[in-house]
This record gives sequence, structure tokens and C-alpha cells, in this order.
Amino acid sequence: MNAPNSFRNQPPTGANSFRQQPDSRGHFGQFGGRFVAETLMPLVLDLDREYRAAKADPAFRAEFDDLLEHYVGRPSPLYHAERLSDALRTGAPAGMGAQVWFKRDELNHTGAHKINNCIGQILLAIRMGKTRIIAETGAGQHGVATAAVCARFGLPCVIYMGAKDVERQQPNVFRMKLLGAEVRPVTSGAATLSDAMNEGLRDWVANVHDTFYIIGTAAGPHPYPELVRDFQSVIGREAREQMLARTGRLPDMLVAAIGGGSNAIGLFHPFLDDPSVAMLGVEAAGHGLGGSEHAASLAGGFPGILHGNKTYLLQDEDGQIAEGHSISAGLDYPGIGPEHAWLRDIGRVEYDSATDAEALDAFQLLCRTEGIIPALEPAHAIAAVARRARTMRADQIILANLCGRGDKDIFTVANALGVAI
Repeated sequence: MNAPNSFRNQPPTGANSFRQQPDSRGHFGQFGGRFVAETLMPLVLDLDREYRAAKADPAFRAEFDDLLEHYVGRPSPLYHAERLSDALRTGAPAGMGAQVWFKRDELNHTGAHKINNCIGQILLAIRMGKTRIIAETGAGQHGVATAAVCARFGLPCVIYMGAKDVERQQPNVFRMKLLGAEVRPVTSGAATLSDAMNEGLRDWVANVHDTFYIIGTAAGPHPYPELVRDFQSVIGREAREQMLARTGRLPDMLVAAIGGGSNAIGLFHPFLDDPSVAMLGVEAAGHGLGGSEHAASLAGGFPGILHGNKTYLLQDEDGQIAEGHSISAGLDYPGIGPEHAWLRDIGRVEYDSATDAEALDAFQLLCRTEGIIPALEPAHAIAAVARRARTMRADQIILANLCGRGDKDIFTVANALGVAI
């Protein structure tokens, strides 16, 4: 099977590769692992075995690739943002100002990268004989993607969503309901993504016999961080092939927004063994890293255990999880995927942050220079691109992932800008 989108169509990894698989217990260095209730451990182990078998099964890979092409609409375009590039060169020294390119995953069916992973996981659920699907969602894009694949395969689904996110992401809540999903608001804690994931795990423990949990980010107990990464790596494989075809070279820097980190690891992973390619993950700095209202777990957290894995977390001195904040509902998770934690600690990937205000400015900049309305999640990446592009030469290339479109965020943005709609 040599289909260009196949998650098996990757160069081999070696002992010195940054593209390491986790060990048998799911650890990337000290991070990752399986920290789940005894009730869930047999199911998690079954999922691991089934995933290994699926990866080796040509029929599974063929169905996955077929759905990516004909249902999702892949490959997504690679776009040279010439007007944005020109705008970022304004005021820069002569010869400075990198070319900005975008991998346009916001053009996927359902409007974000999340659908790639949902296709893979629902095929695994069907393979395991599960008849009920649950998921968590923050910005709603994973919930919409889960609801879409459940409608496609005729399976009932329940989506857990923080009550705060239900309020600020009404368009996606309605889309989920139109697709047949039951949306359950979660009022505990901060009523955001982390709390929704807590409720999803509680549901899973209570219904292990028939339920499959489609986790939306590259976190959770092993094998979730690995399998989500593998399903999302179609982003980076396509980008690599497209960039070589269009420019004859690899980009100098990759940039992606980071919440839990699925879109970023999907872009980064196929390039990890290319030393010429720098990588930048962008966390949500909220109202600033100097206070507590942010969601930058790498910049402001330390290692701990949450949602079945060990990683960097926002927490107090007693290990109690702190509430993350971001204007973006998809970035206010108080942790990060364990592979990102490992890549940060070994120095292969750099991690930065952008504030709410910077993301809003970048949101408007892309709208006005390229006619593209991004989601608030990739707007954080665009803010970092704007900073970095001015420090790089004009013959260098930055490739950023536009992981979601912004129609879901227009009410949030309008409110932040003081516009009544």
C-alpha cells in the first residue's frame, strides 16, 4: 500500500531519530504512560492491540485513505500568502522578511484538522465492535467532526462540552445537533475543555462494554497520543510533498498553535529528522504570562498527571490543576500532549506563546491581507509568524498550519472588538 496519504507511508525511524515511537508503556522519555482506572485498563490495552493490527492491515489503510480523499477532501492546499508576506516586510531591514505559506486544513470537511483523526478513530471503533461514541470538545471543531463521522457510519454519539464553551461556540453546538449528536454541557470546574474531558472519562468508565471514546487531541492514556499523531501526520506528509513540488526545497520553519497539540504534532512529525527545519509551537498566553490567566502549560507549568498521561500541566504547589484561560476555546487546556513535552525538553522543538490581543490582531491581519478568516486557534500561530518573519531573510520560508476556519469565532471576535452583530 503506497497511497500518498497513508499513515504507514513514512520513512523508517532509527535509534537516533526524533521520530521515535513511545516505549511499550507509552512513554516519550518521562512523559506519557497509562494512568487510568482499573476498569479502563483492559479496554486501553485492547485499543493498543487493535491499533497495531490496523496499522498492518492494508484494508484498514485503504479505507482510511479513501475517506480522507473523498469525504474529507484531502489533500488540503498549500498556499503562498504573498500579501501577508509583503505586509510583514513593511518596516523590516532590506532583505529581511520571510515568505509565509499556509497548509490550509481549514478547508477540510467540517472546517478543521480534527476530521483526520476522527476518521481513523471511528474506523477503529467499528473494528472493535463498539456501538456508541463519546467525545470531548472545546472550540467545538472536534465535536462537529465526531458528530459528522458518527452520522456517516450510523452510530449514536454524546459530546461533552464545557458550559462556558457552549455559550461562546453556539454555531458549532448547533452544527453538532444538526448532525445528530447529543451535546451535554459540563458545569463543573471552569466549565471548559479540561472539565469536558473529565466527564468523557467518567462516561467511558461507566460504559466500557459498548462505548468508544474518540479523544480529540494528542493526549490521554497510551496509545491515544501516538494514534492521534499518526492520523494527523497526513498534514505534514502532504506539506512536505507539496513544498518540495512547488519550491524544490523544505521550509525553514514550521509554526502551529498548541492546545493539547494534535495539529502541531501532525505538521511537525514528518519533519522531525530534517535538521534544517526549525519548529515553533505557539501556546495561548491569554492576558499575559505574568499572571494566572493564560493556558501556556510549557511556559508556566511543571510535570504532573492528568487525563491518563504525564506531561506539563498548569497546577498549584499541591498539584491541583489550575484553570487555563484563552480567548480561543480550543487552546485553554491546562496541559499539553506528552510528545510535545518530550520534544521541548530535548530541544528539538521551540515553544512560544501569543496573547489574546496578539491573536485578535493576527486574526484581523489575515482577513485583510489574504481574504481568509482563520479560527482563533491558528490566529495565535499567525501572531508568532508575524514576529518571526521580520527576523528572517526574504529567501526563507515559514510554513504555518491553518488548522481551523473562523466562522465559529465571529461572535467571540465581535464581542472582543466591541462590535454588535
